[in-house]
Amino acid sequence: MGKILDNAYKYQSLTYKYFLYLVSVALIVFFFPKGGKFKYEFQKGKPWQYENLYAPIDFSIKKSDIEIADEKQSLRNNKTDYYTANVSISEGVKADFQREFQNTFTTNNYTSRQRQRLLTAGLSVIDSLYKSGIFEDLPEANTNILVKNNEATQLTLNDFLTLDLAKQMVSPMLAKKNVSSLNELVNLVQRSLRANVFYNESLTEKALLEELGKISYTRGEVSAGRLIIAKGEVVEAENFKMLKSLKEEYESELWQGNNYYFIILGYTILVALVLVMLFLFLKRYRNEIFKNNNKVTFIFFNILVMVLATTLMVKNNESYVFVVPLCILPLVLKNFFDARLGLFVHVLTVLILGFVVPNSFEYIFLQIIAGIVTILTASELYKRANLFISVGQITLIYIIGYFAFHAIHEGNLDNIEWMLFGIFVLNGLLTLFAQPLIYIYEKMFGLISDVSLLELSDTNSKLLKELSNKAPGTFHHSLQVANLAEAAANEIGANAMLVRVGALYHDIGKMDRPTFFTENQVTNVNPHDDLPPRESAKIIIDHVIKGIEIARKNNIPDRVIDFLRTHHGTTSVYYFYKKQQEIEANVEEDDFRYPGPIPFSKETAILMMADAVEAASKSLKNPTFLMIDEFVEKIVKGQMQANQFLNANITLKEIEVVKKILKQKLTNIYHLRVEYPE
Repeated sequence: MGKILDNAYKYQSLTYKYFLYLVSVALIVFFFPKGGKFKYEFQKGKPWQYENLYAPIDFSIKKSDIEIADEKQSLRNNKTDYYTANVSISEGVKADFQREFQNTFTTNNYTSRQRQRLLTAGLSVIDSLYKSGIFEDLPEANTNILVKNNEATQLTLNDFLTLDLAKQMVSPMLAKKNVSSLNELVNLVQRSLRANVFYNESLTEKALLEELGKISYTRGEVSAGRLIIAKGEVVEAENFKMLKSLKEEYESELWQGNNYYFIILGYTILVALVLVMLFLFLKRYRNEIFKNNNKVTFIFFNILVMVLATTLMVKNNESYVFVVPLCILPLVLKNFFDARLGLFVHVLTVLILGFVVPNSFEYIFLQIIAGIVTILTASELYKRANLFISVGQITLIYIIGYFAFHAIHEGNLDNIEWMLFGIFVLNGLLTLFAQPLIYIYEKMFGLISDVSLLELSDTNSKLLKELSNKAPGTFHHSLQVANLAEAAANEIGANAMLVRVGALYHDIGKMDRPTFFTENQVTNVNPHDDLPPRESAKIIIDHVIKGIEIARKNNIPDRVIDFLRTHHGTTSVYYFYKKQQEIEANVEEDDFRYPGPIPFSKETAILMMADAVEAASKSLKNPTFLMIDEFVEKIVKGQMQANQFLNANITLKEIEVVKKILKQKLTNIYHLRVEYPE
């Protein structure tokens, strides 16, 4: 049992990677749209590269989304408007007219015969006006139907009578009846009239929906065995529609029965192969990342986020697939790791998405080109303008690529989908979200970016300000080391910003007891004179531990703390070791040795060299070119002989370059000049 637990503990890192790999493959396949994959690739305007294709099944030729949308719009433009007549209103109008008539045309002024004649004429006019009805509004559609007493009657434009028009017709209609007292009667009839025909929106909409439901989504049938396209024939409008319809029908039928399991198996194998390539790349070329499960998880997490976002977009509306800002992936990975890894992961992610996106060749081509542009242009993201410039170039690449593909497919620049330009611009705007996303990832995964390094390098920050106040000599030493190390890192292609920040913080532990370090002693009084060498050595060695404690309290990132841990490696405090030997014969050198670890990267190795050289250079008196050259060679050679660079991925050639830069910088610091002959 104990052996099993030991093996489990020993291989826990590898076990976690296997688990992460299996979960990632399962999730990606689960995200994929549920459908088979047509085995032929074709593009409009290009020749058919396969053998003659005959219809394997009966299928319908489907209309395009644009054709269906045009048909629907045509129905909406020519829809039938329904109006409803309220019969009770016309009866009420006649009742109101008769009541007012009795008050207006009294028996004192008119005879019974006159009054009857006028009343009959008025009612006759009202009946005539309400024969079709008086409409509230003028119609908008060409076809109109009046529903009256549950009977529908089709109307022409001449049948429409609005309230204003009805009032204008009263006078001539009464004049034709030759009645006297015309003005009083005209006014009375006009006052009584009210609209009784109203637009029925619900009935109109119901009828429109019925018409829309009758639209056919196909334009004919293709029987099995019919030749669809011959080898070498150009894929044009008609056969393109047949091929597209066959593809949709084939993929929908393929995802049935036992085929389901074989399709899942196929997707699983392909996705598994892609992710194996990623593991092999990390193992062979980025072993330090491969060993760090946190970083591996970060990379896989980003791949899963991009696959999920893209597949969701494909499922909901594939026309907006380019809205997903896929270039955030190489942008973020380059920021935290390097350009080569960022591009490699981007290409693998695009290959995975090529299984599910429409027009996969176009998509893969555009996304890979955009990813390359991202890698080439996005640098120093802590400078805000750089991100905007890079995003602008990415957007331009998308637009130019779309123009090129459109010209190939259509043979002209007609029917350009201008909406896609808006999609590309939106993609660019979403890519700008990389900046806050980097900050979020820093907190989630404990990583560090150039933006954070720039903030940490500010000498007005709280911790560096405290260092300059408590240990001004150490602060000045740290600045000098930062300048030396940054110059050396730039020369060999290391992370100069990281080295500079590590150099600024590497001696913060000296704040605890600053006067015990030579650079902070302003008088000739040395506190070590009153202490045994062993205790003095312990104080010197403890500044590493104290520095790590101070850094953790101030939330300094682990990558910066690595410089505090390694800047002395496992070297010894040689001065106090020798003094202790003068007191006692048998002295263990390990008691005077720093706890380590030794440097494990180019950056930490550079800092060790720069720190030792700068600190020891203070002992030089009247330095010359030769003296500086021998001095630097001696210090670095001693570190190499002590095996301090065994774990650092720095070559002998790079060490020689670092030494050359250190010599040049020290020469500048001491203002050495060439001695001219007398």
